[in-house]
Amino acid sequence: APARADLLKPGDAFPAWSLSDQAGKVVKSSDLAGKTYLLWFYPKAMTMGCTAEGRQLRDRFADFQKRGVEVLGVSFDAPDKNAEFVRAEEFPFRLLSDQDHALAVAVGAARSADQSTASRISYLVGPDGKVRRAYGEVSPASHAGQVLDDFDADARR
Repeated sequence: APARADLLKPGDAFPAWSLSDQAGKVVKSSDLAGKTYLLWFYPKAMTMGCTAEGRQLRDRFADFQKRGVEVLGVSFDAPDKNAEFVRAEEFPFRLLSDQDHALAVAVGAARSADQSTASRISYLVGPDGKVRRAYGEVSPASHAGQVLDDFDADARR
């Protein structure tokens, strides 16, 4: 596996971004101001680990909604490939295309724009646009539960 690029840390401002979703509609970080969101980077649509991770997030989607957390996937796949993935797995959330790899490089999901796929990392970004949690090691099978547990632990603080 490629050496991990530097991750943002909790408290860091998450960089502004603007990406197309699977329907070709532009989604911007400014649209999510005041909301908490999970941005999960995945290497490739329709592959085993990414499908497992996506299914976990899909199956716990109501739990994320209850907490007011928006779930957004990000990969280097083109919108039509992500649309196929959403249809095949009935994902209730949007998948974003970082086709120039700029966001991935800015947040440590890729070391350079030449990297062919994004690393499997996630960020929980708070309503203030700052990183609440950074996940440099993601287990596809348990990630959804881990994020929900962390969200609840932070809420109790």
